[in-house]
Amino acid sequence: MIGISTYCLLEEPLPVALDRLSAMTTLIEVMDEGPHFVDDPGLFASYSGDFVFHAPYHGINVASLFESIRRASVEVMIDCFAVAAEIGAAVVLHPGYFAWDQERGQADRQFRKSLDELREAAEERSVTFWFENMGDMHFFNLRTPEDLGLIDGSGFTLDTGHANLNHCLAGFLDKGFVHMHLHDNDGRRDTHSPVGEGTIDFRAVMAAQQRERATAVIEVRTLDGVMKSLRALENL
Repeated sequence: MIGISTYCLLEEPLPVALDRLSAMTTLIEVMDEGPHFVDDPGLFASYSGDFVFHAPYHGINVASLFESIRRASVEVMIDCFAVAAEIGAAVVLHPGYFAWDQERGQADRQFRKSLDELREAAEERSVTFWFENMGDMHFFNLRTPEDLGLIDGSGFTLDTGHANLNHCLAGFLDKGFVHMHLHDNDGRRDTHSPVGEGTIDFRAVMAAQQRERATAVIEVRTLDGVMKSLRALENL
């Protein structure tokens, strides 16, 4: 079963989005941001499906050179872990960023400090977390397969659209991953377009997904785009 991200219904309150998507799939990834920020795990008590949380990311940087920002970012992640633990959800995280090439080494050390803290917090709460590869912006961590060493064996979420922007999707498909974000683009802009409306070869993507036995969710901008994506995947 292919899951769906609540990203397609961010304009709706989260309970409405959950009601609509739970009628379509048994796996929902909650975009734990903005109007869908989750602070009450009780909201999920009436649903029988499985959930993944996409942790907050706006203003968050677990690789920040400013120690107070790094610590605060980790605390936001740990708060997300606590809610996710209540419903048995795994959590997708962004791997942080740096501002200047000269700071890359320092940022990597800050990231490793955060990684140790996140692993300890996840173990205490029996939560699984995965890092997601980032799009074509120079300062992001984890843009190419060569960057996977940074996460030091942590679980990996393969975002197809982000990999396509960095022209390295084929390389990522050869690596191990446990979860996927499915969306398309033209290789130039992160449009989160429906499957089949960009340049990605989703036959290769889905073959790799089946090989790895990874979970996968459609992460496109509209519910209509979700429906188009589901039809496109069915017709592969």
